[in-house]
Amino acid sequence: MADSPNCDLKSLSPLELFERVTEQGEKVRALKAGKAPKDEIDAAVRMLLSLKLSYKTTTGQDYQAGLPPRDLVLMNNGTTKEEDEDFVDPWTVQTSNAKGVDYDKLIVRFGSSKIDTDLINRIERAIGQKPHRFLRRGIFFSHRDMDQILDAYENKKSFYLYTGRGPSSQAMHVGHLIPFIFTKWLQEVFDVPLVIQLTDDEKYLWKDLTTEKAYEYARENAKDIIACGFDINKTFIFSDLDYLGTSTGFYRNIVKVQKHVTFNQVKGIFGFTDSDCIGKISFPAIQAAPSFSSSFPQIFNGKENIQCLIPCAIDQDPYFRMTRDVAPRIGQPKPALLHSVFFPALQGAQTKMSASDPNSSIFLTDTPKQIKTKINKHAFSGGRDTIEEHRKYGGNCDVDVSFMYLTFFLEDDDRLEQLKQAYTSGELLTGELKKVLIETLQPLIAAHQERRKQVTDEMVKQFMTPRKLAFEF
Repeated sequence: MADSPNCDLKSLSPLELFERVTEQGEKVRALKAGKAPKDEIDAAVRMLLSLKLSYKTTTGQDYQAGLPPRDLVLMNNGTTKEEDEDFVDPWTVQTSNAKGVDYDKLIVRFGSSKIDTDLINRIERAIGQKPHRFLRRGIFFSHRDMDQILDAYENKKSFYLYTGRGPSSQAMHVGHLIPFIFTKWLQEVFDVPLVIQLTDDEKYLWKDLTTEKAYEYARENAKDIIACGFDINKTFIFSDLDYLGTSTGFYRNIVKVQKHVTFNQVKGIFGFTDSDCIGKISFPAIQAAPSFSSSFPQIFNGKENIQCLIPCAIDQDPYFRMTRDVAPRIGQPKPALLHSVFFPALQGAQTKMSASDPNSSIFLTDTPKQIKTKINKHAFSGGRDTIEEHRKYGGNCDVDVSFMYLTFFLEDDDRLEQLKQAYTSGELLTGELKKVLIETLQPLIAAHQERRKQVTDEMVKQFMTPRKLAFEF
């Protein structure tokens, strides 16, 4: 691997540590087989023991050759009850805590870095303007190598953005907007190319969909993404079912990743079983490939050294831990990441929203009346049982979904703080807080719907046509 033995082992993910132990074990065997000097062998053995200790400390498991860690998240929140555990993987998010997932523990488990005040201040200095509210409020809370992206930007070096959407339904909900709102801001302030992957192949493999229906959903979702206001001259949106067959660079990178990841590794990372179809097992390489600029020769003129920055929800991190582990071995730079928290369901922060449950969220197709009804009827409240108790003890913003949603969508920091103080003190009632959310979301959704009406099939075709963007490489 590219990292030196003296690097900070705490910064490595469980999978990266597993690979380091494996490689060091091979080195020890090679030294012994080659009858190397005793002091050299002893030093290599000490390093191997140190790596094994770090691996056990990080994973809670002894290293076993050929058996990578099951790199899903199953964390104990300080109790012995199974129902109090958090579970996070790319398809499922479960927690019994009404506040949501414990993100500090998730950072430790995944081996990422917290987005702290120093990093936010550095971003502000680099772009010369106030950071996005998602950064100011900890909605994007974790990162990998964002400091390297800022180094590149400050030294006038290029990078590009990559994010995506799994088109599992025709209608998207407000939670799906979060990465696109933030990615649009990143693209504008850094002025860089953007690629957006629509994983219609993934949805065909995981869902009860035909390829035709998955592709139809991809095109419909593309309209909602375009309606966020992306610049057609700087943005390429692609369907896997379309693009994979037309780009030799994309497919070559997929094959390179596939060659360097074993079946044991993908089972350990993603929890695949022997009964899963081989399409699922090979899919992670397809999600990894857009992390490499050579997958888009029409944009980057065949250059392979352009670093990628990926804004995504934290549940997608397993794909990119795998990608970052493989990248140095295929001569590619590791992608950097910015991780967001999960957008809570209306019924509470215990789970992600489901496109199959119309009452779990506000959908981009909802009418003003539907938005009002859903919030009033289904939004989980942090208020008290009676008005008298609420006035006396106040509400709990940590579990109140209306306040959580306002944290995402209300731009005014001072107004948000006023609402928090008023609700916590009992001055503001739950119904009044819901009214503020309704009045915030109704115009936001209506404006999105109007922009979407202007998105034609021809515009979708233009965004999804492989082409040179407004950048020189």
